[in-house]
Amino acid sequence: MVAKIKTFFSEVRTELLKASWPWDPKEHGFKRYKELVDSTMVVVVAMLLLAGYISFCDFCLTSIVGALTR
Repeated sequence: MVAKIKTFFSEVRTELLKASWPWDPKEHGFKRYKELVDSTMVVVVAMLLLAGYISFCDFCLTSIVGALTR
């Protein structure tokens, strides 16, 4: 059982070394994660825009249906 666990972690380490990480290993500090932060900001802005659009459409449709059913 211990041998299987060692083999597993050895294989995990090997695969992680093959991975392409989204930062430059020579950079240090916050600059290292610039691509990750930029991508996260794009997702957050897109979510806010989509939420605003859906809320606006929901408000308009609710008003229209309310006006028609009065």
